[in-house]
Amino acid sequence: MTYQAWTVFGLFWLVFVTTPGPNAVNCITNGMALGFWRALPGVAGILTQACLFLTLSALGVTALLTASPIAFTVAKLVGAAFLIWTGIRGWLRAATPPKQGTGGPGSIYGRAFLIATINPKSVAGYLAAFTQFVQPDVPIMAQMSVIVPTALTLTAASYCTYTALGAGLGRAALGAVFNVWFRRLLALCFILYGLLLGFAHTPTRV
Repeated sequence: MTYQAWTVFGLFWLVFVTTPGPNAVNCITNGMALGFWRALPGVAGILTQACLFLTLSALGVTALLTASPIAFTVAKLVGAAFLIWTGIRGWLRAATPPKQGTGGPGSIYGRAFLIATINPKSVAGYLAAFTQFVQPDVPIMAQMSVIVPTALTLTAASYCTYTALGAGLGRAALGAVFNVWFRRLLALCFILYGLLLGFAHTPTRV
């Protein structure tokens, strides 16, 4: 990969991971409820998903999934239901202060991984990265040695920032009413993402 191609890829990925979506909402929510350090397993879950999807994209599995309308539809509906359920649960719990000691690292990590995996923009983003920036006449491992560190570094920086933002909001003296309605706004974002994913157009074979 040339320096120019790497720069363009870096800019593309920066936009991809900083555009607000379910991952960002989850990081802000974790940061508000748990603080920065305790919420970091959520970032680790997103990075695990990124490694998995980068590998699958390189192997062509992600492209195969989008080429199968049935597989895509099932994955889409399951993901939509999970996002809507997460949003409804967040709305119902918005007025309840988070209890110290709840939500262990494993559950935070697992929930973040699931949300990242069914993120509506994930498949499109990874496919775009590989169709636009991977050169078919260059060994894939040589290109992955550049793509993967760049993608993971930008992903970690983006979602650590969102987590820090949430932690800052949680510490700020904004008042209980503001915090409740802000948490409900985040919950509504999950529900909206779920509905958008559920009604998204299913690709057909060409």
